[in-house]
Amino acid sequence: MPVDPALSSLVIDRASPVPLYFQLAQHLEQAIDSGRLAPNTMLANEIQLADQIGLSRPTVRRAMQYLVDKGLLVRRRGVGTRVVQPRVRRPLELTSLYDDLAAGGRSPQTRVLSNTVEPVRPDIAEILSLPAGTPVVSLVRLRSADGRPIARLTNHLVGNLPGLSTPALEQHGLYALLRGAGVILQAAQQSIGARTATAAEARLLEEAKGAALLTMNRLTFDERGRAVEYGTHIYVAARHSFELSLLTHRGSSRPGRT
Repeated sequence: MPVDPALSSLVIDRASPVPLYFQLAQHLEQAIDSGRLAPNTMLANEIQLADQIGLSRPTVRRAMQYLVDKGLLVRRRGVGTRVVQPRVRRPLELTSLYDDLAAGGRSPQTRVLSNTVEPVRPDIAEILSLPAGTPVVSLVRLRSADGRPIARLTNHLVGNLPGLSTPALEQHGLYALLRGAGVILQAAQQSIGARTATAAEARLLEEAKGAALLTMNRLTFDERGRAVEYGTHIYVAARHSFELSLLTHRGSSRPGRT
C-alpha cells in the first residue's frame, strides 16, 4: 500500500526525548487540523501504518488511542479508524466563540433565542456589582458551527449598549459589537467546569439526554476595571475543548491570565 500523503512528510526523530507515539500523534493531529486529513477519511490499519512509517505496532496503537481520546478519530470494530470533525479548540484568551470559530474557518451561525432589557437578577447584580433592579441587557443565543449546534450562550451586559439588535447579533460576534460600541474589553475572570445535559439542553443542542457538557462562566472588565459583562455558557463536550499554556516563572510570582 502506498504511503498516505498525510504521512509522507512525517519525520520521526528517534534521538528526541519526545516519545515516538506522541511525534506520530502530533503529526496526524496537525494534518487533521489543517484539513490534509479531512473528516470521514479512513486510515490504514495499525499493521499497515506501522509498516509505512517504520514504527512498531504498539507505538502506532498508542498514537491512535491518544487521538481517539482527544475526539479526533473514532474506531469501529470491523470497519476501521476514521477522522471525525475536529472539536473547536479555543485558547484561554479574551476572545469570543464567534471570533474563534471564524478564525478557524468553521462557519459560525447564531440564532438569538432571547434579547431583552430587564431588571438584573439579585445573583447577577452581586456578580456585576450593580444596585438591585438595575436594567441590564440579557441575551440567550444558540451558536452552531458548520451547521451543528455547539453552544448555548447566556450573557448579561451593563449599560445602554447600542448596536445589540437581534439581526446584528445573528451576523456578528458579541465582542465585536461591543468594541464597535466603544467598549474596551481589558480582562476577565473565568471558570470552566463540566456536567451532563438536561433534557431541554439536549434537545436544543441536538444531543442525547445526559450528554457531557463543558461549562464556562466569565466576568469581563473594561479598561477602567468596571464589570461590563457576565456570561454563563454551555458547550457540547464532544465538539469543543479549551486549551491553555502553563509557564513557570522562576524567581518571581506572576499571576496567570484569566
